This record gives sequence, C-alpha cells and structure tokens, in this order.
Amino acid sequence: MEAVWNKVKSAIKKRIPSHSYKMWIEPLKVDRVEDNACTVYCPNFFSRKRVQGLYGAIILNAIQKELGQECELTFKISNKSNGRKPKIAEDLQLPLPNDNARPFNGRFLRRNFTFDQFVVGSNNDFAYSASLALASRRDTQQNALFLLSKTGMGKSHLSQAIGHHVMTTHPTDRIYYITAEDFSNEMVRAYRHNAIDKFKDKYRNQCDVLLLEDVHYLSGKERTQIELALTLDTLFESGKRIIFTGCYLPTEIPKLNDKLRSRLSCGLISAIDPPNFRTRVRILQKKVGVHDYRLPESVIHYLAGELTDDVRQLESGLNGVAAKSSLMGVPVDVPLAESVVKNIVRQRKRITIGVIKKLVCKYYNVSIDDVVSKSRKQNLVRPRQMAIYLSRRFTDSPLQTIGKSFNRYHATALHSINSIERGLKQDSSIQKQVGFFCQKLESGKF
Repeated sequence: MEAVWNKVKSAIKKRIPSHSYKMWIEPLKVDRVEDNACTVYCPNFFSRKRVQGLYGAIILNAIQKELGQECELTFKISNKSNGRKPKIAEDLQLPLPNDNARPFNGRFLRRNFTFDQFVVGSNNDFAYSASLALASRRDTQQNALFLLSKTGMGKSHLSQAIGHHVMTTHPTDRIYYITAEDFSNEMVRAYRHNAIDKFKDKYRNQCDVLLLEDVHYLSGKERTQIELALTLDTLFESGKRIIFTGCYLPTEIPKLNDKLRSRLSCGLISAIDPPNFRTRVRILQKKVGVHDYRLPESVIHYLAGELTDDVRQLESGLNGVAAKSSLMGVPVDVPLAESVVKNIVRQRKRITIGVIKKLVCKYYNVSIDDVVSKSRKQNLVRPRQMAIYLSRRFTDSPLQTIGKSFNRYHATALHSINSIERGLKQDSSIQKQVGFFCQKLESGKF
C-alpha cells in the first residue's frame, strides 16, 4: 500500500500548490485497504478537519484511480508510537491553534498569517522557501533564520506562519513568539521581582522554537543583549529553531555587542524586497477572496499600479475602496479608487532629503548648517534626529546616504531613527511633531 500511496501523493502534488502539498498532504499516512475501505491518518484534529474539507475529494479520486476500484475513504487521527502501526485516536484533540492561536508564551499569532495566505513572488520566494524548510525541519544543518525587510513587506507574516505550521505538525513543541522589546521588558520585570532564574529557565530550557521580532530595538540595551546572547547559545547548542526579524542587518544595528551580533548573523539571512506589479496584483486578488469583496479587474490593476510602497499600503487601499463603496452606496470603479488612493499615496518624487531638512529647520528655527554640523547641542539633536527619521520614512535613500547627508555614519543615523520611534510610543510631544511633519509632507504643502 505504501507504493500506491506514494503514487497517489505524486498525482496530488501536480494538482495543488507546492506549499499546500507540503503543509497538508506530505504528513499524511495511509493504512491498507480492507473491504473496499481506505483509512488516511492525519497528525492531529486540525489537520484532519482541514484535509478532509479541502482535499478529501481529490485524495479519494486519486486513490480510486490508482487502485482501479471504488472505495470508501475515512480520515482518522494517528498517534505514532515507536515506529509501529498508527494507533487510532479518533476522539483525541491535541492542543492546537484556534482562530487566534497563542503559542506557549508571548503574543498571539494572527489567524490569517499562515503559509497558505502568503503570496509568493520573485521578491520573497527565497524567504518563503527558507521559512517553510525551517518550519518543516527539512534542513537539519540550518536551525536559525533572519528575515530582513522594511516594515510592511511580510516578515512578520512569515515568522508567524512558521509558528502556525509547527503547532499544526508538531503540537507538543513549545513556541515563543515575542518582540525584542517585550523580551527586554520581561527581563527587567524578572530582575525587579527576583524571578530572573525562572526567566532564564523559561527561554533556555522550555522553548523549542523562538520567534523574535524587531531585533533592531535591542540597540543600546546592553544588559538585555548579554542575556539574549547567552540564551541563544543554549538554544543553538540544543538544536532549537530560532527565527529573527528586523529592519536592518545585524552589522548595521548600532550599540550591539559583538557576541550578540555574531549570534544574529550565524543563521541564514534572507531579505524581502518590495513586490513588483504582478505580485501586487496577486496580493490584492488574494485579499479580495479572503474578504469576499467584489472588485473589477481594472480597479485591482489600478491599485496595484499606484500603491507601490508595501503590502500594508495595498491592503489599506483595498479596504478603503470597499468601505467607501459600501458607505456611499456607489459601485466600485476606477474613479472611486482614485479618490481613495490620492489620500494614501505619498508624493515621493517631490520629497527629498533637502526638502525635509528645510521643513524641519524652519519648524525648529535652526539653520541647515547647524543640523549637519558636528555639534551635539541639545537644541540641535532633536531636529537632526527628526530629519533623519523623516528621510528614512519618506525617501528611498539607503541608510548610508542619509547618514552622509547629515555628516553622520549610518549607525548614528539608525540610532536617530530608533530614538524617534521610541519617542512615538512614549512621548506625546514627539507624536504631535511627527504627525505635523507627516501631514505637511503627504499633503505636499512644504
């Protein structure tokens, strides 16, 4: 029966997407046919429900065609033990992800952030393949992955997709999904409450898969860096899987100790680039299907042509068009899409680093010469950091170019960006200032 099943899987592989095959069909096992009845064993309840609903008919047709006879197909949950015949455990439901899956500790995984929902294009195909391979344990030599991209390109989606896949295929694995900032805050709380030993044991001995987001926020946090480096050493030595995400390469993150920088760099580093037009169209088509929107092809192509920054911008435009059509009671057409897009698209062609310098200096009442000087006077530090942050946000200039335009190294430029980003979370005055500059730049009134 094993030979028959292999032929059946080969036939199914040709009919469905490769990532769907790897996720749902590859883990299945089959028992021998008795009395025209065939039993397919699934790893868990969630897998059985998904396979039976999506691929039941395809599997049945392939089996009947290979056997040359009709048969009844039953899906059951298997409990493997010492390589012997699967033991039927129909009533057993293992601890698996629900609608909003939460790993053993840390943040919730978003329900739709799975491999099935990820649109693969030339900009992210390597990152996707590397993530799926790591989640599936195909490459035993590689147990760490660093997903690198700007905000909104899909690195968090892939990171969480790994978590979903592991929970589906290996539900007993202990998965921690957490941001670098949360890790740092949790460590500080542990020290304050004399619980540091418990904190260390949690991450070093009770974690099988660590999903650590936004590692660039570790810049300057020396105590956290030391603890994380020691934790990573333990996980690496134990063969645990580790996935990092960040907006910058480890070598570009300032105030990062050499030991941690080395640990972040030792795994496979995979960059995710902005999607091209064809991929943007497919992303929109995917989201249209998920949300059950009704959009003409002309509108999808218009949005894909205009919203080129990132995936979040695409989704914002799509949701805006659907919402405006519903609220106004008007049909979805290109003029409607144009009215939505004009409020989203940034006027990047007109926004330059020079324009940003003039706008910021006018607001803070300082000169451009002072901002780009070597002076570290307090009244110049904030304008300089703000201008660097806005240059990164509103232009396509690389970090090195931005730093050079302010007579600073790229590491210093990154530190300025991180300072403003932290201020956005904690300081209402910085929030207001950034809001003011963004409104000026996006409206073109500068």
